Amino acid sequence: MAITVSTLGFPRIGPRRELKAALESYWAGRIDAATLQARAAELRAANWQVQHAAGITAVPSNDFSFYDHVLDTSVMVGAIPKLYADATDLTLLDRYFAMARGTRGRKLGDLPALEMTKWFDTNYHYMVPLFSAGQQFALGSTKAVDEFLEAKGQGVVTRPVLLGPVSYLLLGKAEGETFDPLTLLPNLLPVYGEVLQRLATAGAGWVQFDEPCLALDLNDAAHAALKYAYAALAKAAPGLRLLVASYFGSLGDNLGTAVRLPVAGLHIDLVRGAGQLDAVLNQAPPNLALSLGVIDGRNVWRADLEAALDRIQPVTATRGVDKVMISSSCSLIHVPIDLELETALDAELKSWLAFARQKVDELTTLGAAIDRGRDAVRDRLAASAAAAATRRTSTRIHDPSVQARLGRTAMTPGIATRGAPFGQRRLRQQDRFGLPAFPTTTIGSFPQTEEVRRARASFAKGDIDQAAYDGFLRQATETAVRWQEEVGIDVLVHGEFERNDMVQYFGEQLAGYAFTKAGWVQSYGSRYVRPPIIFGDVSRPRAMTVDWTSYAQSLTKRPMKGMLTGPVTMLQWSFVRDDQPRERTCRQIALALRDEVADLEAAGIGIIQIDEPAIREGLPLRRAEWPAYLAWAVECFRLSSSGVADDTQIHTHMCYSEFNDIIDSIGAMDADVISIETSRSRMELLDAFVTYRYPNEIGPGVYDIHAPRVPPVEEMVALLARARDRLNPDQIWVNPDCGLKTRGWDEVRPALVNMVEAARRMRDQG
Repeated sequence: MAITVSTLGFPRIGPRRELKAALESYWAGRIDAATLQARAAELRAANWQVQHAAGITAVPSNDFSFYDHVLDTSVMVGAIPKLYADATDLTLLDRYFAMARGTRGRKLGDLPALEMTKWFDTNYHYMVPLFSAGQQFALGSTKAVDEFLEAKGQGVVTRPVLLGPVSYLLLGKAEGETFDPLTLLPNLLPVYGEVLQRLATAGAGWVQFDEPCLALDLNDAAHAALKYAYAALAKAAPGLRLLVASYFGSLGDNLGTAVRLPVAGLHIDLVRGAGQLDAVLNQAPPNLALSLGVIDGRNVWRADLEAALDRIQPVTATRGVDKVMISSSCSLIHVPIDLELETALDAELKSWLAFARQKVDELTTLGAAIDRGRDAVRDRLAASAAAAATRRTSTRIHDPSVQARLGRTAMTPGIATRGAPFGQRRLRQQDRFGLPAFPTTTIGSFPQTEEVRRARASFAKGDIDQAAYDGFLRQATETAVRWQEEVGIDVLVHGEFERNDMVQYFGEQLAGYAFTKAGWVQSYGSRYVRPPIIFGDVSRPRAMTVDWTSYAQSLTKRPMKGMLTGPVTMLQWSFVRDDQPRERTCRQIALALRDEVADLEAAGIGIIQIDEPAIREGLPLRRAEWPAYLAWAVECFRLSSSGVADDTQIHTHMCYSEFNDIIDSIGAMDADVISIETSRSRMELLDAFVTYRYPNEIGPGVYDIHAPRVPPVEEMVALLARARDRLNPDQIWVNPDCGLKTRGWDEVRPALVNMVEAARRMRDQG
């Protein structure tokens, strides 16, 4: 019997971002729904065939999504909030997109988007389900069944993937009241049961239930919910074999519950939970099939296949190949699709990497070695070993000067501390800048229009030279500065027209980073990013932002913010080297940014924003590991920001995070001003800052930039009034909840005009 080889999911976006193009064409009205569905079907078919042809024997289906798989689950179970359900003028597809993106210009009124937040500790965002007490559920979509039949019609019998019911409920939030969403489980399970019955009728053999909550600290109620849920689901369709998939960490104290669920298989992450295998083997019943996640689904480094085989073969020897599966550690949606598209990477670096398609080949190589012996794939194993060896010994990895500086820095007292406490700094900053109450600013970027993208592409292709490109950027910057002055924004930004991505722009100028041309991964919806690859020691060869920020400041007498991406975000939103602790790499980045901050200050830039939107998502999933992470994360931010004078104002920005449980650490960052997302949550996120009595200044976002709508002045005033109820008025800044690069000027201009007017009205109220 051949061993089962699987992936838990495959990137849905297409190797050349075909899904993005289709979605944005549909939203712009250039294609109709039928064309959009046809293009999606082409992407699904390609994914199934690539994996099937490579030798994957458990190919996933229902891992495709137009926007987000959690939102798909909400639609599947009929968890549509009344606001959207009542929008009868929308088609089913457009109601789905209304929940994801909001609407603009409907005859019956605009709709806001659902709240969005990070998927565990990744940079993927999901749409937060909204539940009401006693909520009833009903089958609202047969997508899982339809896509299984679609693949079956193409000759591929897949393993459908469903988000597990317990994780789904835990990912949601109560609408307007406080109750435990797990109390809804008895109402929810019949819908899941109906889906299983339909899949069984369609001919499915296995169904994968993703329960990433198993990597969290779970209470007794959650353990009871897991037992209750899978007892019910096992009975719903007795002929189906259920696989419960945990990932993003070890099972830990959830192990006893997981191995005793009445299911046929259990997936474990042996990359992030590398040390759990022996404990699982000791407790797993003999009839429980174990799926071993040995290929990293979240990073791009090539696996050491010989080492992986050394872990797998003792398990197959004792349990038998019929009770063992080989898999990726988690879904491959977190890595780029195909390394072969990278024609510009040098051969040595490329030999160290594996993207989704290459990880599929690694999995099938492992499967072949188990089934036919290592000699059958000796060449592939040798290539893997050679890549691992060259990476360990390459002189490109280690820079003695960076290592020496890090050692000296660690011994310098006070290097990560501002000169005076915030109360004194604040007075000096008020004297320097003279800002009004409720000062207005934006988060940094302005729309990256088609004209901006076209100019950047022309420069990249050599169609225009550096002088012509710089001239275009100067004009775009001056236009943005003049417009901000005209509408009355108090602290200006230069618009970042020269920047492609908030991490990539800096990484391209730092030593130790490498970049791809087609290494796209999904952040949310049609928003994709190309995470840089940190392969070696990080340093800053030269100034990165001083010229453009100084030019923008020369155009105005108002304060101009210098804009940087913080060290934790630079780390978190990159594919990070795995040959040294992450915190050591982060400190290297912090020192490089410290040099940039010093150069900006020397150039006369008095307000510097160091964005850290990823600091919350970097938290380990287990609370016991939080203190160590938060200690070095806060230290790295302070290391980057503390080498300035007291009258230099340090800002930071965070978005789409729950702050209650880390508010002490946010305070310890000691930024003079923090801006956060609060518009979608209706200022709920400020509650953490109130309870903690946050002493510094806060810009609670009053404008949701992820929705294509222009919020009226009255809406922003109402949000600011809520903020004033929670904070001292002299703490409050007025700003959008994130950068504006993804929006169009036709949305940004009226929205910011309304924002400035809202601030004026708040000042008039006293």
